[in-house]
Amino acid sequence: MQIALTFVLSCVLVLQAACFAADAGTEPFPGKKTDWNGYAKYDFAIEGNTYLVVVPKEAAPGKPWIWRAEFFGHEPQGDIALLGKGWHVVHNANAAGQYGGPKGVAVWDAAYAYLTKNGLSAKPVLEGFSRGGLLCYNWAVKNPDKVAGIYGDAPVCDFKSWPGGKGKGPGSKGDWQNCLKCYGLTEEQAMAYKQNPVDMLEVLAKAKVPLFHIAGDADKVVPIEENTNIIAERYKKLGGDIQLIIKPGVDHHPHSVKDPAPIVEFCLKCLK
Repeated sequence: MQIALTFVLSCVLVLQAACFAADAGTEPFPGKKTDWNGYAKYDFAIEGNTYLVVVPKEAAPGKPWIWRAEFFGHEPQGDIALLGKGWHVVHNANAAGQYGGPKGVAVWDAAYAYLTKNGLSAKPVLEGFSRGGLLCYNWAVKNPDKVAGIYGDAPVCDFKSWPGGKGKGPGSKGDWQNCLKCYGLTEEQAMAYKQNPVDMLEVLAKAKVPLFHIAGDADKVVPIEENTNIIAERYKKLGGDIQLIIKPGVDHHPHSVKDPAPIVEFCLKCLK
């Protein structure tokens, strides 16, 4: 009797383990699963690369995704609205804080390979809040055939403007020194550097990558005159497609817009 009972219990434990393994195998991504605004968020690391992926309840055809370069969770209304449309939201924390330098671009190269291999669309929309604009544009210039569009929100488009503070804005001394280290440049070399986003738009125009910027015309941190306005003027001259929402009297904050409909509209347009 005791032997029979032990056998039954062993079978139950084996079945429970098998069910657990089956459940684990149904998860779309590995790592820790938590709730983020009603959606499943996965945090994990692969080969030293950190990932944050928020999964829609039902993925849209082709599994489109938006790739946020910096400040995940800040003014998230656009990301949340896209999740509702079946988009994934992705962020790589170890690419942040690199000011769009070579290390950050390399992180995104590896992340793109992993994410597309695991089913996400071959052409994400890139989302650059503030300094995140540098990473979005620098990666896009290197990979124009892998980008559906770029959404910049008060984006930095020239590191001389921020964090350098070599123009109208005050910049940030600490960030400037960190930025120079990330690029491996002296200050003199940085001032002569011609590979900021404002300098490299031709390849994106040729690839017909649509751009969308939201920015305040009273931005003291990332002056619109040194960033978004230059991008818009040059991109239009190159025949590129750029859409702007300029917020009168608005400083660097608040980012985004209360109604995310224009963000969603742009992203959906990118799929076409």
